[in-house]
Order: sequence, then C-alpha cells, then structure tokens
Amino acid sequence: MRTGFAQLPLHGGKAPAWLFRRMVRLARAVVCHVVDEHGPDEVLARLSDPYWFQALGCVLGFDWHSSGVTTTTCGAIKEGVKGLEQELGLYAAGGKGAASRRTPGEIEAACVRLARAPDALVQASRLAAKVDSAAVQDGYELYHHSFFFTRNGRWCVVQQGLNDGEGTARRYHWLGSRVESFVNEPHAAVCCDRRGEVLNLVAAESDGSRAAIAELARTPDRDVARVVERLPTLVLPGRHPVASADIDPRYLHKILVSTYERAPADFAALLAVPGVGAKTLRALALIAELIYGSPASTRDPARFSFAHGGKDGTPYAVDRETYDRTIAVLHDALGRAAVDAGEKRQALRRLAAFAPPGG
Repeated sequence: MRTGFAQLPLHGGKAPAWLFRRMVRLARAVVCHVVDEHGPDEVLARLSDPYWFQALGCVLGFDWHSSGVTTTTCGAIKEGVKGLEQELGLYAAGGKGAASRRTPGEIEAACVRLARAPDALVQASRLAAKVDSAAVQDGYELYHHSFFFTRNGRWCVVQQGLNDGEGTARRYHWLGSRVESFVNEPHAAVCCDRRGEVLNLVAAESDGSRAAIAELARTPDRDVARVVERLPTLVLPGRHPVASADIDPRYLHKILVSTYERAPADFAALLAVPGVGAKTLRALALIAELIYGSPASTRDPARFSFAHGGKDGTPYAVDRETYDRTIAVLHDALGRAAVDAGEKRQALRRLAAFAPPGG
C-alpha cells in the first residue's frame, strides 16, 4: 500500500556540499543503527512512514518543509549505504530526474550480485510510479522516484511530483509488504490540505471502470473508433475530469493496436504496458463509460489519516503520544549512532526543537 502522502512547498536550489557531506554521514549512521537493532526491513517500514521520513530530514539538517527535503534525504541515504549494501542487506536505486529513469538498471545490477531475479522488483518500481502518475491524476507530475529494497525482496518507494501552477510538491510513500493490489485502494493514508475532483482509477468504486478499460484494450481498434467518432455529438457531464478534447483518435488508434496485440488480462496488466499513460487512461475511461456505462471515480484519495495533528487543532489536536514515540525512536537511533559527538549534539538539538511545546 501507499502508506502516506505529504504536500510541501516547491523550492529550487540544492544542498551545499559541506552540508550534504554531513547528511550522508549522519544518514549512514542512523540506517546502520536501525539495521543493527531491528534489521533492514525496519528501515523500509520507517522510510515508508511520511512523518518519520520528514523527521529524519529535519534531523539531517535540511530545510524542514520544502520539496527539497525529499530529494536530498533520499540522496543522502543512497550515498550513505553505498559500499555497505552486502553488509546491511539494504539497497537503494533511483533518485531525481534522470536518476529516476535509471532505477530498473540499478535494481538489475544489484540483483545480479544477489543472484536473484529482478523482475518482481522492477515491476513494483514501475507500477508504483504508474499509479501515482497516471492511475491517480491529481495534477502532480512525478520527477523523483527512489526505490529501496532488501536482499529478501522486500521494498519501499519514496517518490515526489510537482505542480508548477500551485508551486507545491506531493510526496508519495509505498511499503511493498502491505501491497495487496496496486490498482484497488492502494492508499492506506493520504493527506493534503486541499482536496479536489480528480480521475481516480484505483478507487474501489472504479472497479467497473477498470474492468471496462481492460476490455477495451482487448477490443479491435476499429470497433472502438466507431464510438470515438461519435464523441463530438455528446454532451459530457460536468463532474467528469475528462473531455472529448482529451482524445486524439490517431494516438488512441496506435495504443489500441498495441494493447490488442498484447491483450492485457486486467487493468493492472494494462497499466504496465509501455506507452499507456495519463492521456491514454483518461481517453479509455471516458470511452468505457460511453460503451459500458461504467464511470470512473472522481474522489480525491487525500484524507487526514496519517498526520499527528496540528497545534491549532487542524485537522485535530496534536497526538502527543504518537508524536513523542516518533521522536523517541529518532533519539534512540541518534543516541547510539557512531557519529562525531559534535554532530550528534547538533542533530539532537534540531530534534528537540522539533518537539511540540510542553511535550
């Protein structure tokens, strides 16, 4: 499941070299300690917790609330475990921009050393990215994808999208051990200050739409084309996030020829087909409604279910017990970590400053 969601201001720039070097050292110490105490699977569980991840970024000393805390923290962890993968049983792949596109190759290279098949891990990486970029169309374009996994095949994903118009970024967290389905309610907790109408093809109420879309992908394109040709005469419902302008018959023909030849068994298989992205799914969702009467959900999955609350009571009063438990975990990790005493004191001061008043 996607275990959490965070929305952050979109900031440019990068961490200065002197800071990033220290972030790498401290990240390495924290990860090594967690592995030593609890094993590498626990590192995945904690990275998949959006609040723990945010707290770790603060402890490392980066800007506490900007989009950069995602890319920089993931980068520091990846650099920190480099050379220690065999010892830790923990591997990191991907990153920001071009680095994200190298994720499959990095997974495969690690699996060669582990003498295990990379297919399931590569597929998990691709499907997690496809869901957050195409199956849930919330206005954010993915530009960062980090994939962490262990030698036993467990994994987690931390990825981030941007919305230039609003100047915000959204971070998405996944934990592989909790995934039951990539395409049916994969969001254990999604949090956002603003909810709107989105195309949500992984909502439970989109089950009929997913089945219809998969059926369309197995249908000869000429049959679908006859329906597409009638679209200009239709009046679409205002609640629907797609319109006839979203459908390019020439592009749709090309995709349908490809999917008909490969005949995906279901929506999840269709999602994994190269070239099937947001525009294709919007078009197929609309056509599926027209042909089969199966509308896709427009429910935004964002909800306040992972947060520790806020000092002003929004969305609810601070959950101090959970908040303090999170901080205690970090205090314990940092207190035992093998780092310079000066760096440890600075990190603990930052963590103390992060605690709620009167906590």
